[in-house]
Amino acid sequence: MLEVLPIQTKTEQEALCARAGIAFQENDMAYRASVDGELTAVCQFCMDAEGGHIHNLAMLKDRDFSDRDRIESLFVMGRAAMNFIDLCGVHKAYFEDEAFEGEGMIKSIGFTKLEDGRWFVDLTDFFVEPCQHGHGLKKE
Repeated sequence: MLEVLPIQTKTEQEALCARAGIAFQENDMAYRASVDGELTAVCQFCMDAEGGHIHNLAMLKDRDFSDRDRIESLFVMGRAAMNFIDLCGVHKAYFEDEAFEGEGMIKSIGFTKLEDGRWFVDLTDFFVEPCQHGHGLKKE
């Protein structure tokens, strides 16, 4: 069973970041994913006046995972971070993990690449119909 839960301590967040080979962002919130009780991935994100920012979405590097565990962990964890950002009343989000490999995954989570190269999603009503990605560049 796949679970995505908030990381409760900075010590755990830092340790999981080390296992994933990513920089620990002390001021970020974070989620961890696990499959059948085994930790698989970590996500660090924050919010500011510009919107939500997903800084990292990374698998742990100290073991191999099946493609299914990788895809499900990253997709659900990315969506969980976006949902939390949206529930906090922040309706714009950016995916800013420059080391992330997998443009298809970024798109499937719901982000659209802007002309300036940034990955963006408008979260307004996104979770009313989460499979409807086309509104990511809705005109204001």
